[in-house]
Amino acid sequence: MNTTAQEQTRRTVRGYHEARFRGEVSAAAAHLGEPFRFQSPFITSDDRTGHLATLPGFVSIVTGVELISELYGEAEATLVYDVHTATPVGTQRTAEHFRLDGDKIVSIMLLFDASPWQPMKAQIEL
Repeated sequence: MNTTAQEQTRRTVRGYHEARFRGEVSAAAAHLGEPFRFQSPFITSDDRTGHLATLPGFVSIVTGVELISELYGEAEATLVYDVHTATPVGTQRTAEHFRLDGDKIVSIMLLFDASPWQPMKAQIEL
């Protein structure tokens, strides 16, 4: 395995992850490439702008994040973490898979149990 590429993947993904949860949209954007695709149980976006537009609302309900696991390859990564929220959901266990092209993230697939969020679905999909 190319450890230099793996380390670049780690720097890119962690840079994005940390900027996102600090609510720093422009810093998060610096790690995203074009074309870009984001998928979650509620939201799909085929461009960086659409994805980044949802970050301030999401970060406003987050009270903390605990990273559980990080797995890095040459052009992909997976993070598993708990998101603590100021919602009736409380803590949400989350997995996030990233695909990269060079040093830019081109795809994010967010996985979590969406059932606790169903009562808030209308607000999430705005």
